[in-house]
Amino acid sequence: MSVVQKNNPANFETGAITGQELQKHQKELEQSLQYASYIQKSLFPKVHEIEKLFPDSFLLFMPRDIVSGDFYWVHTENNIVYLAVGDSTGHGVPGAFISILGISFLNQVISKYKTSNPSQILNYLREYFMKSLDQTGKDEEQKDGIDMALCVFGTNWQQVSFAGAFNPLYIVRGNQLMQFEGEKMPIGISAETENSFQAKTIDLQPNDMLYLFTDGYPDQFGGNQGKKFKYQKFRDLLVRCSKLPAIEQKKVLADEFANWKGNLPQIDDVTIMGVRI
Repeated sequence: MSVVQKNNPANFETGAITGQELQKHQKELEQSLQYASYIQKSLFPKVHEIEKLFPDSFLLFMPRDIVSGDFYWVHTENNIVYLAVGDSTGHGVPGAFISILGISFLNQVISKYKTSNPSQILNYLREYFMKSLDQTGKDEEQKDGIDMALCVFGTNWQQVSFAGAFNPLYIVRGNQLMQFEGEKMPIGISAETENSFQAKTIDLQPNDMLYLFTDGYPDQFGGNQGKKFKYQKFRDLLVRCSKLPAIEQKKVLADEFANWKGNLPQIDDVTIMGVRI
């Protein structure tokens, strides 16, 4: 039987660690991530700030990991209300870094350019993002980016201006869902030529329900056959629950997601923001 010396250099070189040391490292990592989550969430608007602007509203925010690549942003400037939901490349720590950049750049764009045009905001945001990450379009570069839905409301609440980077805006009026598509390009470098984002101005009516969201909910695998939830099922669910008070809508959506997912792992961050006019 061989005897292993405590100070055997071979053991040191292999980097072997004990179970106790591994648990210690895992605990330290989790504590670091929990603190990172605290920092990230401090940048997000508080729920009561959203409810002050939209009394009948909800936010369903379910990160896949401790920190999130999804983010949401609310800002008021000169009686103009800005509302955005973003989905960064990846999730976990890399996605969280991108989300922090997204929030920071949104604040910088509004502060510097004073624009209420959502397409201009996304164009400026893309410039900031590409410059910050030194994106020039070379093949070897990381294609990090953000998908986003951005809404801008005027003082009379009779119209909303919308622009999107991949992500759409849904509006449910009565039993009808209206879908307004974003551009097929991200905030960041794209495989195609970076065209200007386009804004859509939409007339609103009292009791219209607006939904901004990321793709985590419809892309979740589950059900009896382990398939994706998919967008049509997601749209039908929104229409069915749209007449409920917002707080009840949130519960319906959360319960449906949990039931669908079952014992399967959550594959992505999930964010849905619903506001009633």
